[in-house]
Amino acid sequence: MKDIKRTEIAFLLKGKCDDLINTEVCVKGWVRTKRGNKQVAFIALNDGSMLGNIQVVADLQKFDEQTLRQITTGACLRVNGLLVASQGQGQNVEVQASEIEIYGSAPAETYPLQKKGHTLEFLRDIAHLRPRTNTFSAVFRIRHNMAYAIHKYFNEHGFYYWNSPLITASDCEGAGEMFQVTTMDLDNVAKKEGSADYAQDFFGKRTALTVSGQLEGELGALALGKIYTFGPTFRAENSNTTRHLAEFWQIEPEMAFYDLEDNMNLAEDFIKSLVQYALDNCREDLEFLQQMYDKELISRLEFVCAHTFQRLTYTEGIEILEKADKKFDVPVAWGMDLQSEHERYLVEQHFKKPVILIDYPKDIKAFYMKQNPDGKTVRGMDVLFPAIGEIIGGSQREEDYDKLVGRMNELNMNIKDMDWYLDTRRFGSAPHSGFGLGFERLLLFVTGMVNIRDVIPFPRYPKNASF
Repeated sequence: MKDIKRTEIAFLLKGKCDDLINTEVCVKGWVRTKRGNKQVAFIALNDGSMLGNIQVVADLQKFDEQTLRQITTGACLRVNGLLVASQGQGQNVEVQASEIEIYGSAPAETYPLQKKGHTLEFLRDIAHLRPRTNTFSAVFRIRHNMAYAIHKYFNEHGFYYWNSPLITASDCEGAGEMFQVTTMDLDNVAKKEGSADYAQDFFGKRTALTVSGQLEGELGALALGKIYTFGPTFRAENSNTTRHLAEFWQIEPEMAFYDLEDNMNLAEDFIKSLVQYALDNCREDLEFLQQMYDKELISRLEFVCAHTFQRLTYTEGIEILEKADKKFDVPVAWGMDLQSEHERYLVEQHFKKPVILIDYPKDIKAFYMKQNPDGKTVRGMDVLFPAIGEIIGGSQREEDYDKLVGRMNELNMNIKDMDWYLDTRRFGSAPHSGFGLGFERLLLFVTGMVNIRDVIPFPRYPKNASF
């Protein structure tokens, strides 16, 4: 074959190639479809650079039968040919093939994606191949763009990227649902007085995969001013719901000298910025997902950007829910942890806009949240979205050493193991705030997908870690 430099399909189809018309080009990619007649084959080729395919027109008389037989859905090709104005609808240019090389075949009788119309459930079982479908290539391009937009936003707002540890000896949320990390022989665990002797383990103590980078993030904020973490977190929760994963990604900014009001302002501006970035930069993929899965997707994204979020206290929210002309599956009472049905009622039916709920009962929130003067509530906040419910959780952090220790004692926490954290309150303590945004929860909202397993390349959940 002629040695022609490859051109990405997105470059050819997005109107940037006028000077290449009637010249030879090289395109490479995977066959989406092949159709034709006895004289010509029309091959839809996709290289992942965009949703659209470029049409390759192959005169059957120019190619041997063995090559043509291998051009099936899923096969990977290199094509040299003349770039010409397209006579068909849907694209401006096509490639008239002069040379075709089969990089890799995909036999029709065994390739799982040979046919169209597979369910999302089926595709989860072949997560190693599903990025080749239109749906998941669109989702994962959006995922990339959202990750870029997150780093871009924080960089432009004076934040520093902070790398919190994945292996930790502390449980940020106090839930205990953590994956243990050990190098000990589980068939012959070293023991002392009948229990595992963690002094013999790699780190000399019991360690686990982190559930949050927040506590370490606070250390960064109380030195650098404003930081954010963005990395994987882990939760050993035996849950098979559409909203939970065992391995997921979180964005957790922490800001010195921010109170709850500052925190809410940042959360609203941040998430609106991300949604707007998706609207501005992922339009083709969003339109495809809207057509295939969620007819109101784009209008819902635009709605979030256009409206100021409603702010109210947890107590006010409970009063609204108690008066609602609706029977909830879980009865409403002050002091309860609100369920998704309650959150979505406030957002979708009562206020008809995103909601920020603040001042939660301290008994249902984490130890580090700043206590209100009433002794019953804390300066926590949750951002509630349509179709999702809670998408952001955060708070003003308790900066008073005595109050923090008192709360930790109430919860029977091991204060000695948290001595490093308490040092930030002993030495130069300052008001500070932060929040966490689950990356996959954001992607559920932005893509319109309904199962969180469909917005991460390799979902981890109970009884599933096969690839």
